[in-house]
Amino acid sequence: MPKYDVLILGASYGSLVGTKLLLAGHSVTLVCTESTAQLINQEGTVVRFPIRGREGLVEVASQGLEGSLAASVPAGVDPADFDLVVLGMQESQYGSPGVRELMARIAASRTPCLAIMNMPPLPYLERIPGLSIEPLKRCFVDPEVWDGFEPGLVTMASPDPQAYRQPGEAKNILQVGLPTNFKAARFEAEEHTEMLRKLEADIVDARFDPGDGALEIPVKLRVHESLFVPLAKWPMLLAGNYRCIKRDEMIPIRDAVHGDLDATREAYAWAWELCTRLGAADADLVPFEKYARAAEGLGKPSSAARALFGGAEHIERVDCLIRVIGRQLGLESKTMDEVVTLVDDRLARNRSQGPTS
Repeated sequence: MPKYDVLILGASYGSLVGTKLLLAGHSVTLVCTESTAQLINQEGTVVRFPIRGREGLVEVASQGLEGSLAASVPAGVDPADFDLVVLGMQESQYGSPGVRELMARIAASRTPCLAIMNMPPLPYLERIPGLSIEPLKRCFVDPEVWDGFEPGLVTMASPDPQAYRQPGEAKNILQVGLPTNFKAARFEAEEHTEMLRKLEADIVDARFDPGDGALEIPVKLRVHESLFVPLAKWPMLLAGNYRCIKRDEMIPIRDAVHGDLDATREAYAWAWELCTRLGAADADLVPFEKYARAAEGLGKPSSAARALFGGAEHIERVDCLIRVIGRQLGLESKTMDEVVTLVDDRLARNRSQGPTS
């Protein structure tokens, strides 16, 4: 099996992807800020995983793994040197200074890109037949970032695994909360899809020995033929993540889902219908009962809610995107309208107050 050089934009969530690739023997370069790059180049990364049937967390340090790790600022990398680019940042970050210019170089290099985002990149959405792209642009912070990307070279994986930095810990340390899998759609070209399948197989085969025997580390890459499998996250986002956001407070995902299960079921069903109208098969999506069970263990507000109530002036607007697509399809939802209004209002408040110190 060939080994690949993979460029990952984003060193927080991206270090989870990177660790899985390093375990499988591939080379990884993380793009991040200068201070974080210096830290990672000196000390590597650490990702902590929960293992079923084992007490405590297993700590996987990049130093000593089969693959090689480097970190760089955006200006320090040439995308043409890599086999694959993983887009692991929040959508609003791609227009930031340095990253914007790197995105233009990625598009020009025609290096295949795997986006691991809640917000699908515009070129990925262009692959969905019959979808009008121009009205969707207003939901993006900087839609021009995606100009020049060839749709067939951009695919997407759902960011289902949950991972976070613990308050007060260094920026090279990440903890996995929900060790589910990345579900990726195929590329248009078979040669690029085959690369994803090889990565999938290598990650499955990889093992890690914490000192008492080789372990299988959770969080796999699963490659699907269907373009719509990554959109399985949309019903979850509408029914849970965005309903964490109230006018003056945020609530845990668990409470958003189980506080009024009938309302949650209705929101989930609406987003499910939207996905199937676009072309998804029922088998591409996650049954509501399975999601509701998983939500019982989600005791924190969503990352979108935490960002909003932390003063963020931009978040990923999947809520806006779903509503605009729904209207293209003749679908309306009172819950969707309420969610968009609450997010709009909170963002307006945050922007009026200016950046937090």
